[in-house]
Amino acid sequence: MSRPRSAMRKIKEVLRLQFGEGLSRRQVAAATGLPYTTLADYLARARRAGLGWPLPEGLDDAALEARLFTRAALPATAARPLPDWAALDRELRKGKNVTLALLHLEYKEQHPTGYQYTQFCRHYHAWRGTVDLVMRQEHKAGEKCFVDWAGQTMPIIDPATGEISLEAQIFVGVLGASSFTYAEAFPSQELVHWIAGPPTPSRPGVAVRASWSPITRAPA
Repeated sequence: MSRPRSAMRKIKEVLRLQFGEGLSRRQVAAATGLPYTTLADYLARARRAGLGWPLPEGLDDAALEARLFTRAALPATAARPLPDWAALDRELRKGKNVTLALLHLEYKEQHPTGYQYTQFCRHYHAWRGTVDLVMRQEHKAGEKCFVDWAGQTMPIIDPATGEISLEAQIFVGVLGASSFTYAEAFPSQELVHWIAGPPTPSRPGVAVRASWSPITRAPA
């Protein structure tokens, strides 16, 4: 599926500001509203495609997209089989402690002659580059704050005994437009703490008028 015109306009603006105006990456990210990692990916693709600014005459959006995002498939051989990248990607997104390193160990257990970690990662990221996983959402400043529990806990040490007295639950709220993050530790994920979690204008140093959008359901 081809990218929308707005996305291609933004890519062109990135190339113009970086290569034409000579702005730094952080300046370009601020001017376009793109995440820094997305910006870096666009610029890396442009360099691999031999593109700068101005673009070659007659290069329309379809041709530009083809040069930036079309990638030849990496061949899998019998000697070095490749895993099911889609299944591996789902596993990677399932748990907080699932990493590429862990999945590579499982892959090597099944395929002892398979790729070493560096090449394994290169193939995985190459596959990811062929899949458009981004669902672009436009957020107005201060409109929404996305809230959830972090999942991983933080140990609270009793100063008298030196032992862990509590595994604190970390409540996190992130503003959609700015990615400004608010975090606070609570004794549990019970409803009373879920309700107390979102920052309000009455708290010192907090000025929020956003509506709250829970990523997961609130506890009963």
